[in-house]
Amino acid sequence: MDSHVIYQASTMVALLSGLYDGTVTFGELKKHGDFGIGTFHQLDGEMIAFDGEFFHLYPDGTAQKVSLDESTPFSSVTFFEQQQTVPLNRAVTRQELEKVLDDLVPSPNLFHAIRIDGHFREVHTRTVPHQDKPYPPFVEVTKSQPSFDFADVDGVIAGFWTPAFAQGIAVAGYHLHFINEARDGGGHVMDFVLEQGTISICTCTDFQLALPQDNAYLKQDLSVADLERDIMIAEGSY
Repeated sequence: MDSHVIYQASTMVALLSGLYDGTVTFGELKKHGDFGIGTFHQLDGEMIAFDGEFFHLYPDGTAQKVSLDESTPFSSVTFFEQQQTVPLNRAVTRQELEKVLDDLVPSPNLFHAIRIDGHFREVHTRTVPHQDKPYPPFVEVTKSQPSFDFADVDGVIAGFWTPAFAQGIAVAGYHLHFINEARDGGGHVMDFVLEQGTISICTCTDFQLALPQDNAYLKQDLSVADLERDIMIAEGSY
């Protein structure tokens, strides 16, 4: 199997702990991948990238191309080379699609970059809002995050499957972001119904973690009392 590298800035545990200052610019991030997801300095929205284009999904539900001098406290990218492409010509929910993906990926113990292009009956998203210091914990932020509904829309879902053993470094399971065909709206995927589309998968066997070196990170207590619960709350599945 060819080696594909996921490059990740910081960890999910650091984000849960309230470390929202950007430590890597998107100009630097683009050197390590053309596909991925993440967030922005001060949690100002969500990021989705594919085909070498990076988009900023804002807390008001809109989207614009990312400025390369913007920075991220947490993002994952890879150079996407599709190893599997599977058409899907029937309507499926997110739960049903994840079962399809489970059968397609070669192993749950590897990382997989996932791309879905298609027509969606509906997509339900949320977007983390901008935060000011002193930063609240991430689970508190999620209580006031705005959500959005897209209906009868073409678009792209991009994200990763992360193995269970990497929970806390990233988000174990499927972590997905969406942007519409007009490239003017999207967010973190909560749920969807895909009418028809194409699934593309790139399996990644190497993982590169770039840890912050600023004082906030070096001095932060990164122990999380209930990691599984906090990540489920952050992902909207608790």
